[in-house]
Amino acid sequence: MIEQFVNFVIRPPRAEYNPDQYLWEPEFTLAGRKYKRLDLELTNERSQTLKCSHYVPAVIPEDTPLPCVIYCHGNSGCRADANEAAVILLPSNITLFTLDFAGSGLSSGEYVSLGWHEKQDLKCAVSFLRNNKQVSCIGLWGRSMGAVTSLLYGAEDPSIAGMVLDSAFSNLYDLMMELVEVYKIRVPKFTVKMAVQYMRRVIQRRAKFDIMDLNVVQFAPKTFIPALFGHASNDMFIQPHHTERIHEAYAGDKNLIKFEGDHNSPRPQFYYDSVSIFFYNVLHPPQFPSTCSNKFDKYYNLGAFKGGPGTNESLLYEIINGLRAAGTDAGSSSAATTNFTNATKSVVELLTERVNQLSVKNDNDLDFLLDENHNLTEMDGNTAECPLEQTDKLRNAVHTLAQTERAGEDVLPWVQLVMDHHQANVLGYPIISMRA
Repeated sequence: MIEQFVNFVIRPPRAEYNPDQYLWEPEFTLAGRKYKRLDLELTNERSQTLKCSHYVPAVIPEDTPLPCVIYCHGNSGCRADANEAAVILLPSNITLFTLDFAGSGLSSGEYVSLGWHEKQDLKCAVSFLRNNKQVSCIGLWGRSMGAVTSLLYGAEDPSIAGMVLDSAFSNLYDLMMELVEVYKIRVPKFTVKMAVQYMRRVIQRRAKFDIMDLNVVQFAPKTFIPALFGHASNDMFIQPHHTERIHEAYAGDKNLIKFEGDHNSPRPQFYYDSVSIFFYNVLHPPQFPSTCSNKFDKYYNLGAFKGGPGTNESLLYEIINGLRAAGTDAGSSSAATTNFTNATKSVVELLTERVNQLSVKNDNDLDFLLDENHNLTEMDGNTAECPLEQTDKLRNAVHTLAQTERAGEDVLPWVQLVMDHHQANVLGYPIISMRA
């Protein structure tokens, strides 16, 4: 049992994948624009090779550097996990860099460290990007182990523009003790504590880090980077109170979003909308004239979306299956927590529940919506409404048009449309959650 726990921490199931099959194509089209995938290798401080990919526009003006977000995958994950992030970020003129951490995916290395050594891999990626004249500022987006990695690195590099932190654990020791309780592993508590101390020594010898050092909460009061925290309300592997503890102690501008689902659930659209707005606000990407001949094509053409390789990145997947055959995984300055119960509804279902507060019937109406200079209060004359209420009306109108023109299309391009043209005027930091 102890050996299984040790492997769970430092040698979880490894994602094996073919980049040509599971990553975006070397050249692809997204939201009506052409992009390319640049594959490269970096060498970390431990002389291990890191397999990386950088998604960038096919053509970048030489005098216009773009911001970049580094996506940090979770335990048992790989760079293919960043495919969704490409859909969120690239249309906003934010490039995406993703890597297989040492010991994960196709990179070299035998062990992972749940963030401790991975922060050095992340440092290697940041250094590479800072030497690239076509990259301006840098943001981080991490999930599970990747969120911990981002927090650990961010505590040492205040120049990071912003971080999205999904399902981070606050303390590895506490997490391991909790899982014994959650999954009813019937051993005396004093025995568990002795076993953890033994595992600590084994892990130190093999993977060269101390599990007691993975106490993220102690770094939170020293970190001032704007951060958007996210956590699934039914996550039984890393329970929501872990993120709540980090969020409470965090010194920088912050916001916390909770959503339905478990540790491995697909994240709801409103969460991705919030991520998109967050990075737009902290990275300030430049705006380029659209190359699309049709306004609608710019927002409809998402290309052929690719999912990940199907690897399970839950933090303690293998050991729980081995110990308890339970089946599948359960698998700002604003301190407000946002909860949503309708995240799994389809766009059409949500649209049918809304009252059509504005009418958008033709291209002239769309031109009005896209006019950056008009005041939102002109749309209904109600000057008493707050900016968020006005933005909700605008979004409803755009969604109505989306359903009228092409029912069932993904709502992301329309949220992107609203964000691109209006959030600078009506949405300030801290981040709000856009409910599509």
